[in-house]
Amino acid sequence: MESIGFHHGDSQAPVSDLLMAHGGAGNNLDDWRYEMRREIQEILPNVFLGPYSACRDTQALRAKGITHIVCFFDSKESTIFRTNTLASLFEYTCIEVSDSPLQNLIPQFPTSTKLFNNAINSGGKVLACCNGGMSRSPTFVIAYIMETFRVDFIRAYQFVQGKRLCINPNEGFKSQLKEYEPIYSAWRWRADSTEEDTNRQIARRRPAPDDDEDEDLRRHPRIDSRIPEDHDRASTGISGMIM
Repeated sequence: MESIGFHHGDSQAPVSDLLMAHGGAGNNLDDWRYEMRREIQEILPNVFLGPYSACRDTQALRAKGITHIVCFFDSKESTIFRTNTLASLFEYTCIEVSDSPLQNLIPQFPTSTKLFNNAINSGGKVLACCNGGMSRSPTFVIAYIMETFRVDFIRAYQFVQGKRLCINPNEGFKSQLKEYEPIYSAWRWRADSTEEDTNRQIARRRPAPDDDEDEDLRRHPRIDSRIPEDHDRASTGISGMIM
């Protein structure tokens, strides 16, 4: 996976250290105000979360450095909200999902993760939003943190809630996030295994190009078969190559 301003190689460090490095538990409960649910909060460096209504103030978004917006709407909502202005000012993407416990989000998690990473790797900042910024968009941000930091649902949920207290994914979404743990772990294991196999093959000692030529010469009827096998290598200093 690509880096997003912090290094995924850091995933070998203790999870608590990783999350503390990116803001710890976030806002103190005493600091949270009810009206803050209408605002956007920075969950991770360059990753913001909030309601779609906050997108009406495009100047405020640009002041925060927002360059990309990923909205999670259903088909009815997408016709109600005006997105033309956003699409002209930001890199705007809409993922069509409904806020229903029966809505299957898991197939969309890799898509949103790629969008988040593409935004940040291009030097931008991304805002994830939905109607209220409390159910769908937090679910996708939680999935992103789970996969990026290799943490479980509870840890990722608590981290996001510490930054935006009002999040409240429906029970179906919570169940899917729990189901996602073994899924992304299997993907990660497969990717790591493939990388290890590739590195192992690269590290294997391969015969030097001259070795085959030497062998062919020894078998040639015009060449004295008594020539020592290491004769040419001893004289040239070639002892083989490691690819």
